[in-house]
Formats: sequence, structure tokens, C-alpha cells
Amino acid sequence: MSQQPSLSERFARGDKGALARVISWAENNDPRFPAFFSQLWSKVGRARRIGVTGPPGAGKSTLVNELARAVRAQSRTVGILAVDPSSPFTGGALLGDRIRMEERTADSGVYIRSMASRKSHGGLSRAAVDACDAMDGFGLDEIVLETVGVGQAEYDVVSAADTVLVVLCPGAGDGIQAMKAGILEVADVLVVNKAELPGADRLIVDLSEAAHIRTAGRGKWTPPVVPASAGRGEGIDEVLAAVAAHRAHLGEAGLAVARREKRVAQVRRVFDERLSELLWERGGWTERARGLLDAGASTYDVVAQLHAGMAAQLAATSPRSTT
Repeated sequence: MSQQPSLSERFARGDKGALARVISWAENNDPRFPAFFSQLWSKVGRARRIGVTGPPGAGKSTLVNELARAVRAQSRTVGILAVDPSSPFTGGALLGDRIRMEERTADSGVYIRSMASRKSHGGLSRAAVDACDAMDGFGLDEIVLETVGVGQAEYDVVSAADTVLVVLCPGAGDGIQAMKAGILEVADVLVVNKAELPGADRLIVDLSEAAHIRTAGRGKWTPPVVPASAGRGEGIDEVLAAVAAHRAHLGEAGLAVARREKRVAQVRRVFDERLSELLWERGGWTERARGLLDAGASTYDVVAQLHAGMAAQLAATSPRSTT
């Protein structure tokens, strides 16, 4: 009786079922994922990553579908991660963007995964970064990450993408909303989708002016504003050309620096998760906080006492100077 291939062997030979299992490990915080990821690490960093974000109703999923079509026309493989709002009951993804991209699922060169945003306020869970890394190590050429679209706090998307597209549409107050919410701060490319609708020209002008004012005289990349109509398949090549221009602006050295800083942010995020679990769930800090509050301490008094206790503990366990 022949021995069944291991998960690593299946992953290495391009088995999408193995990739799905590894992403599930990441999503469920399975202790097997870090060890597998360490083996995978040398292959991570080859894929190009595009983040797609913006308010609900802007047509992000339709745009992602068309971007995947265009990339496949270049004989490049594509991984799509659609980060959906979480179910309040199960924590699972509610929207299931794969339904909207059914046409792509029949393409063997495309891998699509939906993932719940869980409790991430930026619309992007820590596991989403791990999932992108898994798809990268799997050998996919281009990774497209679409986030929830809450419109106010989707800044975490930059932790996983080389180039961030912010998708807006006319007639929904998106221009004003984008400027109020600070979404322009994360945009490398601004896409005005549904550009055939009234008000598109005005939105393009307003966004162009806002992007220029934000970057003028600072030597920074100025996000181009690209009109598109994803539902009609129009403007897709122009969007990809803007992505290519941003990559050329970064250059290899700039991309390496940007990726390193984003990786540091990921390290901090994972470290904070583990530290929080260690202190609150295993270290008894929840009970200590309850006790202090019951004794009449204010919120900030409790924080100060817990912080002082941690600092004292660190000082007691740190190596003492011999000089």
C-alpha cells in the first residue's frame, strides 16, 4: 500500500487543497501554521500584491474580477483573497465574494478564497496577511486582496499590499467621504469606477486636486486618478498600467524597504496578539483588573498599576549589569 503524500509535498506540487488547508490553519490560529510557514519562508516575496479597498457599493469585486481576467490574459496566475464582514454568530465570512467571481473559479490559474475580517478594525485580519504569504509561497504570480469596504478604517490593507487601489464611485459622496476618512492616505492609485455615471468627471477632478495637494513639494508619489467601468470591462488596462507605474516608481530597492516595514508591522501585530493572550488569558490579568476596579480604582489607575507591575517584573528578570 503506497504512502499518502504529506501536506508539504502536496503543497509543493501545486495542490490547491493543500493551500486551502494551510490558509485554514492561519485563519484558525492553528499551532501547525508557524512551523509550516518557516519552511515556506524562503519562497515568500516573489508575488506582486495589489490591495483593493473603498466604500461599499463602489464595485470592488467586479473590478477584482476584471483585473484577474486581464492578468490571466498575460499568462500569469492569480490569487484572490476577499476579506468579508464577519458573522456575529460564527465569525465566518458573510458575503462570500467567490459567488460574485464564479466565472474565475473555472480557471485553473486562479485561486479564490473568502475570509472573515473577524475583529480587525481595519477590515483586515492578521490571518489575511498570512494567507497572502501562503499564496505567495505556493507560487501564484499576482495576489489581489479585496477588503471589506467599511469606508472609515481600512488602513490595515497596506500591511499586505505593494500597491493599494482605492475604489470610489460618483453619486455616493465618495469623494468627500474619502477626504474626511483619510482614505487618500493609503491610496497608491485612485480608481473612479462606474465612470459612465453622472458626476464622474467632477469626482475625478476633485480627487486629482486632493491627491496633488497632499503630495505637492514632498517628493512623494502622487496617486493617479483612473476612470474605469468594471461592469463594462472598460479602463482595466489603464488601472494595471497605473499599478505598473507605481511599481516602477518604487523600484526594487524601494519595494524592498516598503516590504520590510510592512513585515515589521506584521511582527508587531502577531507579537501583540500573543502577548495579550499570555497576559490576559493565561496570566490572570483579567481577574487582577476586576479586583482593582472592585476596590474603587479608575480605569486609568488600573492600567497604571498593571503597567507598573509588568515593568517591575521585566526589570526583575532582565540580566543585571556586571560593571
